[in-house]
Amino acid sequence: MYDLIVFLPLFGFLIAGIFGRWIGARGAEYVTTGFLGVCFVLSWIAFFQVGAGADAHVPVANWFTSGKLAVAWALRIDTLTAVMLVVVTTVSFLVHVYSIGYMAEDPSQPRFFAYLSLFTFAMLMLVTSDNLVQLFFGWEGVGLMSYLLIGFWYDRPAANAAAIKAFVVNRVGDFGFALGIFLTFQLTGSVTYDQVFAAAPGLAGKTVHFIGFDWDAVTLACLLLFMGAMGKSAQFLLHTWLPDAMEGPTPVSALIHAATMVTAGVFMVARLSPLFEMSSTALSVVLIVGATTAFFAATVGLVQNDIKRVIAYSTCSQLGYMFVGLGVGGYSLGMFHLFTHAFFKALLFLGAGSVITAMHHEQDMRKMGGLRTEIPITFWMMVIGTLALTGVGIPFTSIGFAGFVSKDAIIEAAYASHRTGAVYASWCVVIAAAFTSFYSWRLVFMTFFGHRGEWAGSLPAEAHDAHAHDDHADHDDHAAHESPPVMLIPLAVLALGATFAGVAFRHWFIGGGFEEFWRNSLSVGADNHILEEMEHVPALISLSPTLMMLGGLFVACYMYLVDRTMPKRLADFFPPLYQFLLNKWYFDELYDAIFVRPAFAIGRLFWKGGDGAIIDGFGPDGISARVLDVTRGAVRLQSGYIYQYAFAMLLGVAALATWYLFGGAR
Repeated sequence: MYDLIVFLPLFGFLIAGIFGRWIGARGAEYVTTGFLGVCFVLSWIAFFQVGAGADAHVPVANWFTSGKLAVAWALRIDTLTAVMLVVVTTVSFLVHVYSIGYMAEDPSQPRFFAYLSLFTFAMLMLVTSDNLVQLFFGWEGVGLMSYLLIGFWYDRPAANAAAIKAFVVNRVGDFGFALGIFLTFQLTGSVTYDQVFAAAPGLAGKTVHFIGFDWDAVTLACLLLFMGAMGKSAQFLLHTWLPDAMEGPTPVSALIHAATMVTAGVFMVARLSPLFEMSSTALSVVLIVGATTAFFAATVGLVQNDIKRVIAYSTCSQLGYMFVGLGVGGYSLGMFHLFTHAFFKALLFLGAGSVITAMHHEQDMRKMGGLRTEIPITFWMMVIGTLALTGVGIPFTSIGFAGFVSKDAIIEAAYASHRTGAVYASWCVVIAAAFTSFYSWRLVFMTFFGHRGEWAGSLPAEAHDAHAHDDHADHDDHAAHESPPVMLIPLAVLALGATFAGVAFRHWFIGGGFEEFWRNSLSVGADNHILEEMEHVPALISLSPTLMMLGGLFVACYMYLVDRTMPKRLADFFPPLYQFLLNKWYFDELYDAIFVRPAFAIGRLFWKGGDGAIIDGFGPDGISARVLDVTRGAVRLQSGYIYQYAFAMLLGVAALATWYLFGGAR
């Protein structure tokens, strides 16, 4: 069963990729979607089986052996894997179904569906890995596929630039990740999880010398590994690729943001919890970076006008919440939010795709408005996704939408934690909850309320409007139309998850059934009592996410339903702050000045100065050119006329005789 879950998407990729020309678009859709449907069903069966205690280890093949390093292909099936299998296959299957309608007019459908299936296969290889090298294989696989899918429309310069940016930024994180794997092997003599975890307690107090300093061995390994997570999961400083990933088709955005690439870093930290649990310093770094990301991305989302970019920054912020949960030692908290987030974030992205389709591929929310009567099903699906994202529920109970159950638990845990950085993180996530509510309802009000295009004149213009429309925008002013059933059915399924996933699975993830469900797949130290401590936080702390949610909703209602001139007045009153947020804290400009321009300058130096002036100057344009000039002159003497040769011989004889008479004779 587990072999089928992992390898059926690979077979779908091979069939659609190799034979797509012969089976056509419809055949590629049916094959890849059908295979993912089988994986979807089997994954849920595996989820309940593993939840009942049926862990498994499935050997596939020997990979390679080099000295002490022995790496085998094997599938590690435990609770953590089962959770990720459900997340990946559920969202991927629904994205495949949705794409049948969304990509109906695209001539490259076989290639698109082949890429989607290979993307899913790479993520499944990552989450079922039994060792760090196999994990790295899937890790790089999702990176490659993100490059191909973000740049799917390769004839667009913006799409190519976004794909390259995602690839390069992730290479920065992956460099640290690879170093972390090397160090782990050096410390433990293995890359297989069981052997690494067994050797971990013996590393306590051990140091390594690195870049001129002595580091705690486990701390350094965890920090290097977390550097990879920062790139893949778009954490602060390595986040810049994620918003630009919107250049890909909308189903790709849903898959990347909800189930595959960006969740890889969260999964990796949870999988390596036996190592991270040994380093309070590393967990503090995870906590602080996650909290900073949650706050930063939420502030940027406040002013974005591209519907997909708002949701993209929401993803970035929610990933920060997940790392806050991991950083306080609540590994199941981070995984629970990953689980629930997959449903409502996929719902929001696919709902945005339905809006974009209805608007003839327009993405700018300032050109929308009044759509709730024209596309009512999409409207209610987006409302459900927003209720889940903002955390609507009944305080002091477990009754609420998915985000209410999982996100509020992280906020409580951040307050309860005594780890360094916990106070800072607690403030960040609470404030981010208010911002999340504001920008989420702002999206709903701008898109579905009012009148078409009324925001174009009531909101400040942007300096850079490079992402005004998506896919095949045609600026058609025809009436909006509801999406076909093949696109709406996946939305309805995801809406069920966004509504009930938190209530249905809380007991297993962070409730009384925690130990029985997770068993040994997550490591919780003897001194780690965060799940118990979070149950005893003050009532005001438990109530704070709901208060923040209501505050953000109230402000959004007032600014976008009551006094619709206020957004522009505020932007005009605080222009530096507005531009600061609109330009994403100027990280792109900063990185361009620090890294991109110097890199191009160095390239030009070696090109013009080194290759052009020195190498070409002394080589092809210097000595070689002079030799060529001489040979060309010599070649011209070889005319083939006998009288010219006789004349040359006569000149030679005359010269020889002259030399002999006047200089050679002694």
